[in-house]
Amino acid sequence: MNKPIVAMGLSASIVISGCTTFDAYTGEEKTTNTAKGIGIGAGTAMVLSYLTNKDKSSSERKKRLLRDAGIGAIVGGGTGYYMDTQEARLRKQLRNSGVSVQRDGDNINLIMPGNITFPSNSGDLKADFYEVLDSVGLVLNEFDKTMIVVAGYTDSKGSDSYNQQLSEKRANSVAAYLKTRNVKPVRFEVIGFGEKNPVASNATDEGRAMNRRVELSLIPITQ
Repeated sequence: MNKPIVAMGLSASIVISGCTTFDAYTGEEKTTNTAKGIGIGAGTAMVLSYLTNKDKSSSERKKRLLRDAGIGAIVGGGTGYYMDTQEARLRKQLRNSGVSVQRDGDNINLIMPGNITFPSNSGDLKADFYEVLDSVGLVLNEFDKTMIVVAGYTDSKGSDSYNQQLSEKRANSVAAYLKTRNVKPVRFEVIGFGEKNPVASNATDEGRAMNRRVELSLIPITQ
């Protein structure tokens, strides 16, 4: 049986009150595992499900990435350490940026909320977000043994078709900018999920603001 390209450890998320701590290395404010909300990990699960349904042969996807990107896979049992190091680097680069860094097994998820990335009802990046994406691009180039899935999400306002198109435009805008930072195009998979997978209630302004987002899932390429 072919070995899968991605680590499939998906965390179950529960709503439990908890405390906030600070990362000793980066100084970034972190929420403990017990304090994480129900949305944590759900985006990665949807992304992995999409990839599985899109391409039944993860082995072929892996071969294509290794061939076209000209990179090597993570060797042996080094996946955890590789992703740990990348996570620490991202937390340091993105401190106070408004982008949330989440870990789900051997995968890393970057949550980019809509209020700092795009004007309302627009697929064009805000100019003041370029610097944040520059920081992301630096780390993506340093740690190139990952597949990058860029997923766009919206709130429930508007029609399904409009929200689907807007989510695709926003995901494509983020991916396109990162490619200008010399991140290899072959590493990207770009998806729009529309209003699917809300992480908060669409009944409030605050909830809708949380649901309007772009997520980057960094999935290790393993042997």
